[in-house]
Amino acid sequence: MKRLALVLAAMAGPAAAAAPAWPDTPLARVEALALLQTLNADLLSHPSATLTLERWCQAHGLADPPIVHARRDRGAARALPDDLRQALGTAPDTPVRYRRVRLACGDHVLSEADNWYLPGRLTDAMNRELDTRDTPFGKVVAALRFSRRTLSARLLWSPLPAGWEIRGLPPAAPGPLPLPHALLQHRALLLDGQGRPFSVVVETYTDQVLAFPAPGARQDAD
Repeated sequence: MKRLALVLAAMAGPAAAAAPAWPDTPLARVEALALLQTLNADLLSHPSATLTLERWCQAHGLADPPIVHARRDRGAARALPDDLRQALGTAPDTPVRYRRVRLACGDHVLSEADNWYLPGRLTDAMNRELDTRDTPFGKVVAALRFSRRTLSARLLWSPLPAGWEIRGLPPAAPGPLPLPHALLQHRALLLDGQGRPFSVVVETYTDQVLAFPAPGARQDAD
């Protein structure tokens, strides 16, 4: 039985070792919140979420090489919500394409993105690549020298309960820190170099952005 467990652990490979559970301690909760706020600020200050995630992946050793790949859901279909159509500034009859991808670094899916874009504001080569390949959207349209206007950014989960600064930090609990799948969500408008909107995205960042040892736990091990 022990031999079988060792074999299964070897088959799991580095991906399993790269995603240890965080302890459910006051320190780990504070660290998780600080890291989520750091990632949030980094995403808000750069136009390309893909490149931001690659920097995050490299900084935290999530994969080698730290390259983000898009895993496209080719069967996905979703109508453009009215509020996002208004942000995009398009008429109801304007052609809009939809793309749903999971942005992964190694074995870690860091983000799930819904993307509506205007093919008429992209080059033919860009549209062909988006239609036929799984390249991340930000890399395909990089030549547009685009900027990003955030429509909303919110934490979907907080490691600390409301009022913790008055009632104190929650006590340590046995077992790992329970992380929900979705941690952070951004809604953003992408504009080309002429200031014309050409895409709206809804990006949901997953628990895999924390798929590395908690800083405090790593220091304890050292």
